Amino acid sequence: MTAPHTPPPHPRSLAALRQRHGDAYKWRLLIAMSVGMVASVMSATIFNVATPHLMRDFGLGHDAVQWAVTAYMAAMTVAMLPTAWLIDRFGFRHVFLGALVILGIGSIGGALSPAFGVVVAMRILQGLAAGMLQPMSTLMVLRAFPLEDQGRAMGLLGFGIVLAPAVAPVLGGFLVDHFGWRPIFLIVLPGCIPALIMGHFLMPLRDVDTPSGLPPRHGFDWWGLGLLGTAILALLQTASGLHAHGFASLPTMVGVSIATVALALFVRHSRRVPGALIQASIFRDRPLRVGTVVAFTYGLGLFGSTYLLPVFMQTVLHFNATSAGLVLLPSGIALALMMPVAGNLTNKLATHRQTAAGMALFALAFFMFFAVAYGEHPAWLAAGLTVAAVVSRIGLALTLPALNIGSLRTLPKDKTAQGSSLTNCVRQVGGTMGISLGAVFVETRSQMLGGGNGAEHEAFAEAFLIIGALFVLATVIALGMKAKTAQPETVSE
Repeated sequence: MTAPHTPPPHPRSLAALRQRHGDAYKWRLLIAMSVGMVASVMSATIFNVATPHLMRDFGLGHDAVQWAVTAYMAAMTVAMLPTAWLIDRFGFRHVFLGALVILGIGSIGGALSPAFGVVVAMRILQGLAAGMLQPMSTLMVLRAFPLEDQGRAMGLLGFGIVLAPAVAPVLGGFLVDHFGWRPIFLIVLPGCIPALIMGHFLMPLRDVDTPSGLPPRHGFDWWGLGLLGTAILALLQTASGLHAHGFASLPTMVGVSIATVALALFVRHSRRVPGALIQASIFRDRPLRVGTVVAFTYGLGLFGSTYLLPVFMQTVLHFNATSAGLVLLPSGIALALMMPVAGNLTNKLATHRQTAAGMALFALAFFMFFAVAYGEHPAWLAAGLTVAAVVSRIGLALTLPALNIGSLRTLPKDKTAQGSSLTNCVRQVGGTMGISLGAVFVETRSQMLGGGNGAEHEAFAEAFLIIGALFVLATVIALGMKAKTAQPETVSE
């Protein structure tokens, strides 16, 4: 009997590209993904330095110019949700290249904007592109790399992603000081162009979940996107308005109510519709459930600390901006250098234990911030804050690759794209909440303590203590990310 004929793989499939390029293919693919990711991260972090110049050129106040930041974050968060369906429908290559084209259009359009409304529209385009690229990076590592290389790949990918925020403000400040705010949009293009070229040749046409090249059976879940998008936007708007309205105000109550109802309706919808945007069945996977909670806490702590620490140093300790930046500079370097190390550790340690260790270090760092906050000598204050910041960033570096891999590795392969979109989205929402809640807590608590520098000092110290306690809880939760069954090997094709 003649053995059944196995058709050759599609020339643009992962298997065919791997055969064509050899063992080095996966690392070349990682470089292409990294360059695109760094470009998107630059678009997010370089914009803030241009805020004063935008206010001056367009005659705007802080409340108006913040729309460019809020619109970007909202677009990025919501765009993460349909990424799984887009990959299934159009393939990795088309989604990756399409996101880069959108990012490039937003960058060129932003640089040529004749009015602030156009600036906001272009920031929305940039946010949409960044929202698609972020879940893709994690998913590509899980697809293209064998189990033993996933941690190292995630660490190398993270190196560029965390290095970009450290470089962007310096580069952006130079451009704005010498050429105005428009060139900060164009700085993204040197990343988009090589990523487009490399992506054209290296990105697989189809995800390995659809080797036949067939599109998904279900159409796009517009109803689900509307419900979940409404919940997320209501939360983001409520969080950004906390500073102005407070916790017990009518706008806050309305925003929370809208978010709760929309989320409840989405959960009901996802249980009933087979092709739901995020299928309820993925929450049967224990690592994914726990990882989602940890991702929210991770985002809350990362973004919250990024806001609280510089403000504390400048408003309470009276450091100037340069001094505050120098205190935090070693922590940024430590984070970038630690990412590849943490990635390699992910190949050797259980992901739930490494995630918990990272969370524990972050908790320790904030207990250190709490203790250092009551110091009196400026030199000791600066040294203590520097050490604590370095400890916090080492903890974050340990957490990121282990969390990304550990929360998704045990999912069925046809659900990992949804899982990646979900965890990235939840982390982003947590980050927005962290910034807003931190600012509101410090202001409200300072007023309760009678106002003045002493009250503000106490409020910041209490905020550090609360964040530390929150991460102690997250450490315990992270230990529950361990899968009940053995983790499966990655399927090559």
